[in-house]
Amino acid sequence: MHKLQKQLGCGVLLAFASLPAWASGSIDGPVTKQAMNWHAIIMFFLFVAFTLGVTYWAASRTRSAKDFYSAGGGITGFQNGLAIAGDYMSAASFLGISALVFDTGYDGLIYSLGFLVGWPVITFLVAERLRNLGKYTFADVASYRLQQGPVRTFAATGTLVVVALYLIAQMVGAGKLIQLLFGMNYNTAVIMVGILMVIYVIFGGMLATTWVQIIKAVLLLSGASFMAFMVLKHVNFSVEGMFAQAVHVKEAGAQLLAVKATAASDVAAQAVANHSPDAASLLEKASDAAKAAAKAAKNIMAPGGLVSNPIDAISLGLALMFGTAGLPHILMRFFTVKDAQAARKSVFVATGFIGYFYILTFIIGFGAIMLVSTDPSYKDAAGKLLGGSNMAAVHLAHAVGGDLFLGFISAVAFATILAVVSGLTLSGASAVSHDLYASVWRHGRVDEATEIRVSKYATVALGVVAILLGIMFEKQNIAFMVGLAFSIAASANFPVLFLSMFWKGLSTRGAVIGGYSGLICAVVLIILGPAVWVDTLGHAKGSELFPYKNPAIFSMTLAFLMTWIFSVTDKSAQADSERAQFLPQFIRSMTGVGAEGASKH
Repeated sequence: MHKLQKQLGCGVLLAFASLPAWASGSIDGPVTKQAMNWHAIIMFFLFVAFTLGVTYWAASRTRSAKDFYSAGGGITGFQNGLAIAGDYMSAASFLGISALVFDTGYDGLIYSLGFLVGWPVITFLVAERLRNLGKYTFADVASYRLQQGPVRTFAATGTLVVVALYLIAQMVGAGKLIQLLFGMNYNTAVIMVGILMVIYVIFGGMLATTWVQIIKAVLLLSGASFMAFMVLKHVNFSVEGMFAQAVHVKEAGAQLLAVKATAASDVAAQAVANHSPDAASLLEKASDAAKAAAKAAKNIMAPGGLVSNPIDAISLGLALMFGTAGLPHILMRFFTVKDAQAARKSVFVATGFIGYFYILTFIIGFGAIMLVSTDPSYKDAAGKLLGGSNMAAVHLAHAVGGDLFLGFISAVAFATILAVVSGLTLSGASAVSHDLYASVWRHGRVDEATEIRVSKYATVALGVVAILLGIMFEKQNIAFMVGLAFSIAASANFPVLFLSMFWKGLSTRGAVIGGYSGLICAVVLIILGPAVWVDTLGHAKGSELFPYKNPAIFSMTLAFLMTWIFSVTDKSAQADSERAQFLPQFIRSMTGVGAEGASKH
């Protein structure tokens, strides 16, 4: 096994070492204007080599299913807090939120605040009880006093759907970053990330994933702090001055777009008057120019630039607040510590680091408006940002620190993505192997070695799915895609998890029907909404069957309602037995008596 790991690690490094030689032959799109940045490439390979070394070390310490799924429960509270922060400080946070601020200004902060306010829910409601009741996955908790088969099947389904959507955001961010860094074909970049994440999970398990997260969190916090410091230094450490300068830059850009829109309209009108065959296309270009000018004219310090519909705003808020407590890869982290006290400390540490980081992303977004949008070297011939707005933070790194710092931030951003997709893949694989295969299909009659082997097969399958989804959703904003994942987590996983721990009346029938109702409703409404129906599937704007981008207010309400109705109307003997088991479950959740401790190596 160790020999295979060593050969595989060397093979991957050799394959990556040859990338710069052929990357220039697979360039497409606006990235062709980027020169090869050797600082970035060297740091990128150093990080990959180092993390493969961590994976090799972790593989030698992974001997059991508990080691593979939860690092043996031996991670300290502070370490786990940093790892949770690493999980949370994803591509959606670093690249996506700064891109939203770069595009829409102050309203981009809605995602920062939304991601952060979910933590009090976890701190006071979930973390301690989860650690006391569970073993490897949140399905252990949801099915604690309910029927194992149907509840675990639902929980695994909800986990896989959330993981798939979350993976899209990370894979798109990784693909765009490597495309910009190497001038490589986007699809090739996504495939490379998929292969790497599979290697980390298959050989290192949760221990490797945790330490990659910790390393990544420290590097990302350091890099983002330097970027924010340099942005504030540019405006003499005046936040008011930063806002004023950003507003001035946006207004100047809006005036330029208005002039272009007027000129385009005049050309189109002349073509119509002359019955030119190009009249239709010129009218379409004039319309697009007018829309761009109108969008740019909005005040970036005013609300409504990103989410103007109040239903969408409330729905997004609910998804971000309660979705955090339904994210399988976050919940799985609470099983890596030895007891409930360490779980509470994990959340406390994570909240501090995450809150600080989100302040930095806001400064980075406004810094990109000031320093990146005004520099033509970061734009293509059409005047659009190279790599799209998701790369605003990466370009800002070059603007404040030159090639060397760009190399550092590029490597860190890649590390961010790689660590998060590893955690996501592990949670998805554990849902298949632990919840479905071992607990449902084999009814617990399976040895650990077989269960881990199934988990590794599932990891490969998830890697393939992640690659395909990353290619399909290339054009989406990555923070927005994560927002949709939160909607599903809040609609499916959170209601069942919450009610299983706090409501005596919950029955298996209510949990399964309510959970599936929220899951199906959220998925269907997302597909029928403008985000997928128009932006991804390419249907005409206005043809969407559901008018809102975020379905959580509807799907989450439906999940709680259906769970309650089908539980209180369940008069079966099985339901009475499940209600009777609530008190012993509650005592264990509060005291930890009977909870699993850490592995002894």
